Amino acid sequence: MPATPASGPTVATPPALALDRHAVLALDLGTTTGWALRRRDGGITSGTVTFRPSRFEGGGMRFLRFRGWLAEVSDLSGGLARIAFEEVRAHAGTDAAHLYGGFLAHLAAWCEERGIAYEGVPVGTIRRFATGRGNADKAAMVAAMCARGFTPADDNEADAIALLLWATESSGGRA
Repeated sequence: MPATPASGPTVATPPALALDRHAVLALDLGTTTGWALRRRDGGITSGTVTFRPSRFEGGGMRFLRFRGWLAEVSDLSGGLARIAFEEVRAHAGTDAAHLYGGFLAHLAAWCEERGIAYEGVPVGTIRRFATGRGNADKAAMVAAMCARGFTPADDNEADAIALLLWATESSGGRA
């Protein structure tokens, strides 16, 4: 049976925006977490956020604030499709290792609860992508991101931007 044409006025297709992309978040986990977000429109926003507990907070409050911050970023971005994080294998000390493990555990649980893909990327891979050397120092990472037109406040933000570019550029790790 032939289809009957729809009644009413013809609806014009809205102009195509670059909203076909998914929001991607890159994180350099730590008490001062560097972050970079590729929004659905393709723009990149980045910064740092500090999860240092105040004098009167318990040690777990930093992780609760981290989870709340993740939810806020997800809501403001229209939903995250993927999160990439810097995968650290060696830490400067025991406290740093414990804190990293706590942030990673909360990130993994938060992503699993929401069905958001997440992946760890080794530090050397990010540095090699950004500078050509897997053992580049912090200053070289900041300089490499400045050369690409970004103005990171510190090495945490520079690492997050480099990770985001690695995760989203076809010449990086994931398109």
